Amino acid sequence: QVQPVESGGGLVQTGGSLRLSCTASGRANVWGWFRQAPGKEREFVAAIIRISEITKYADSVKGRFTISRDEDKNSVYLQMDSLTPSDSGVYYCAARDNAVLIRDATRYIYWGQGTQVTVSS
Repeated sequence: QVQPVESGGGLVQTGGSLRLSCTASGRANVWGWFRQAPGKEREFVAAIIRISEITKYADSVKGRFTISRDEDKNSVYLQMDSLTPSDSGVYYCAARDNAVLIRDATRYIYWGQGTQVTVSS
């Protein structure tokens, strides 16, 4: 059983940075970050294949966010730079066993409880 636990959210000003962490009790082949703003659907942010470290990003965060993983710590990170208020929301770490990078949240089996990110203007 894989149980992701997120940390690192908080309040930051526009243009600032945050680093989210996700530590899991078990291993999965693909790890993803999703976010959900109030009144909006959950949206894909980034994903990484654990073994190959191949990554995929949403167009809205490409060039500003970086997903990475630490195999020894069984952790995944999301470095977020140049943050804007539109990046605000609850960020979720998710995982799936099938080693295919996808954006569809419904294809991820394991989910964390989420961590709040608020970017002030």
